Formats: sequence, C-alpha cells, structure tokens
Amino acid sequence: MHIDDFDFELPPELIAQEPLAERDRSRMLVVRCAAATWEDDHFRQLPSRLDPGDVIVINNTRVFPARLLGHRIHPEMTGLRGAAVETFLLVPDGPSEKFEKDGQPFERVVWEVLARPGRALRPGSQIEFGDGRLRGEVVEIIDEGRRRIIFEAKGGFDQLVDEIGQTPLPPYIKRDASETSRLVEPRYQTVYARERGAIAAPTAGLHFTPEVLAQLRENGVGIVEITHHVGYATFQPIRVEQVEEHRIDAESYEILPAAADQINRARAAGNRIVAIGTTSVRALESASNPDRTVRAERRQTELYIYPGYQFRAIDALLTNFHLPKSSLLMLVSAFGGRETVINSYQHAVESRYRFYSYGDCMLLI
Repeated sequence: MHIDDFDFELPPELIAQEPLAERDRSRMLVVRCAAATWEDDHFRQLPSRLDPGDVIVINNTRVFPARLLGHRIHPEMTGLRGAAVETFLLVPDGPSEKFEKDGQPFERVVWEVLARPGRALRPGSQIEFGDGRLRGEVVEIIDEGRRRIIFEAKGGFDQLVDEIGQTPLPPYIKRDASETSRLVEPRYQTVYARERGAIAAPTAGLHFTPEVLAQLRENGVGIVEITHHVGYATFQPIRVEQVEEHRIDAESYEILPAAADQINRARAAGNRIVAIGTTSVRALESASNPDRTVRAERRQTELYIYPGYQFRAIDALLTNFHLPKSSLLMLVSAFGGRETVINSYQHAVESRYRFYSYGDCMLLI
C-alpha cells in the first residue's frame, strides 16, 4: 500500500486549538464498519451506544511536562551562556543513580530525547536547564534530532522536571510564549490519569467526565484501566512510501491481572471489548492470545497496525480524528476498512468536525 492512499484534505481551521468548555460536549461520528455507513451523534450518547456487559478499556497514563528549555554551557568559562536548547524527554534509559555532591543530594538519569538544534549538540555538549539545578551532557547521537543525554538533578529528577518542565503540546496546537504553561494543561489530562509517564495525552480519553463514567457503570458497562505510556511511536512520522516498510519505536504498557480477568470474562460471556484510544488498542493487541483472551503483563511493544492486521482483542474503538498519512490513521483504517475510514473522514471534514487532540471523536463498531 502506498502512503498516499491515506491522505485527505484538511482545512487548517478544523484543527482544534482549544478544548471545548465542557469535555463531553464533543461530537461523535458513529461508523458501522461492516455496513460502511456512518451517522452524526454526540459523545454524551456513548452510554446509549453500548450494551450491558460490554467493557470499555481506558488508558490511565498521566502526561508529565516533558519539554525542557535550556542553554549550552562552557564549563571552562564560568557564567558564560551559549545558544538556547530545547529538549523533549522521550524514554528513560536504565535506572537512576542517587549520590551526594558537596553534601547535597543529586540524582543521575539517562534519557533519550528529541533535541533542537540537533546539529549543534554533539557528544560532550553540556546543557543547563532552569536555574542550573538540572544539567545534561550529550553522550550519543541516535539519529537526526534524537540524542542520549545524562542528566544530573539537584534533588529528585522527576520532581525537578515537574517544576521546570513545560506542557508537551503537539506542534499543531499553537501557543504564544506567554501562554506556555510550566505545568501540563489541565484539559490535556484525562480525568482518570494516574500513572506518570506519557509525553502526550491519550486523546480519546479527554472526552470523558465523571458523569459519563457514572452513566456507563449505571448502564452495566464495565470500565477497565490499563496503562500505556504514550511515547514517540505515537506521533513518529512515516517517512517511507510503502506503508508496510514503516517501523515504530517501543512504548511500554501494563495490564494488571484484575484487568485481564475482567476483559476475559466479558469476552467469554459474548460481550464487546471497546478500546478507548489507539494506545489501548496497541496494548491489548500486543497482549492478545490466539483465542482472543488477553494476558496480564508488563512489557514494551513495537506493534505497528496497518490494513491487513487481524484484530483479536477488541470489538469496537473510540478514537479522535488523526493526521493524514499517520500510523494512527493506519490503525483506524485497519479496524474500519481503509475506504470506509477515508470516506467517513471526508464526511467529517464536510460536516466541520474538529480534528486532532482537542477535537471531536469517532466510534467504530
């Protein structure tokens, strides 16, 4: 398959720049995959679209402020600041090391990062962040803009990042420098976010409110939490012409025994497993067995889903509208059928649905 088969025209004004005033006020395009038909609805009607005994699987990962702004330093020239540097924390590389320096507690960690300007950051380059309590040294060039950096934090690394880091919003959400928060935007977290570790939000979950979750429970729909930390793989661009040749980086997930048991009992009873978001899909499918049950496990996955993939773990999918030519659009097309999904996207454009992270959603059943 050629990458151009997954392209569509999207007017820039349909890219949602702000969330709606109320999370659950978003529109929802309901796609019936087998019939290749769709109808307009609203997210608040999700509980009425599901049956008692169905189970929704939500991703409880929590976004942390992974964007760090700093500047290069020259150790031999005290007080001299070099060019500005931006790093985006991607994935930790090994355990941390705690030690003391001049009687003060420090923590040393190694992370893979996206760095700008990448060309200027060669091995040995040193960077200072914030007020100097966090420093880093480039130890390896991975590829293009990615680097491996050893960080030394005065105190705890996570706590310091939470203090000086910035909201890791996608590049298509525009913010002036004066609007950039040092904390993750509250609406860029799901209401059930608990497990710190994502560099981007599992956006299908942004529509949920405590009231919608309560209505689902009242209607007899089960709610299962798993953890899949959204990483670089989720927004990694496809740079090949043939879809099948693309590869994605690993992301970590965890499915606890109680979660696997609830999913498997629903499957045995003939009820549907409804994945909330593409990250939930990738975790469940990575942990699936030939008999369509799922395993309790904690591991990394490089699973790349594109048309032709045979789903084993899920029966329905709630997801936002994704970028043209993206791996996320490939996954949705694999589930709903390429032609059906592309045509439904065209309807969404013509009907002025809002796209991407803060946009509307679609339910594929």
